[in-house]
Amino acid sequence: MDVRGKTIVVTGAGRGIGRALSQHFASKGAGLALLDTNPVDLEQTRADCAQLGATARSYVANVASEESVAGTLDQVTGDFGRLDGLVNNAGIVRDAMLIKVKEGQVVSKMTLEQWQSVIDVNLTGVFLCAREAAQRMITLAKGGVIVNISSICRAGNAGQTNYSAAKAGVMAMTVVWAKELARHGIRVGAVAPGFVRTPMVEGMKPEALSRMTAPIPLERLGEPEEIAQAVGFIFENDLFTGRCLEVDGGLRI
Repeated sequence: MDVRGKTIVVTGAGRGIGRALSQHFASKGAGLALLDTNPVDLEQTRADCAQLGATARSYVANVASEESVAGTLDQVTGDFGRLDGLVNNAGIVRDAMLIKVKEGQVVSKMTLEQWQSVIDVNLTGVFLCAREAAQRMITLAKGGVIVNISSICRAGNAGQTNYSAAKAGVMAMTVVWAKELARHGIRVGAVAPGFVRTPMVEGMKPEALSRMTAPIPLERLGEPEEIAQAVGFIFENDLFTGRCLEVDGGLRI
């Protein structure tokens, strides 16, 4: 897909990888529909995209709400007159051990709220956005591309039962949708980042960052722009569907 003049929805666009994704597509000449729950962060991303010469609109939306997603994508198609791409990037973390034991005694466990909140945003949110985007792409009869942001943690990571389960589900849905939607001219791919230098990660203590980067063969964190480049590749390569690009510095070699 040549993204010039196309309309691409980016969820979680307010900061981090979402902002880098938005800037990447803005620099390529795409129109951006930016979704997030934080209006202040959204406005900054919108301004960044506008400075790059792109048409960008911001929409405060909750991807875990069916009503919010459907209503927002109706607004997007009304404002832009088209919908060509979706990047399912929005996500949260609520890390905890399944069971935490100290001196032989159970002292805490992952709460249902910690589990459900991550599943709602990171898995159900991806489902809702992809379903509603695909419906509109089919109705508009112009095809499209959906890219889901999974994670290296989809293979399982201690302290992240909820996040790992959601990201594994995201990868499974990617394959299912690639099979189902190909007949409608819609390609579906995924990118699985490793550890990336997002604002949350940058706020960690130096010793924690050192432990995080130690097992990475390239000995550094990824940059949000590098994830955006991988997503851009999927959009631009018309033979890519049903697969996942792992962008993790070799962590899973």
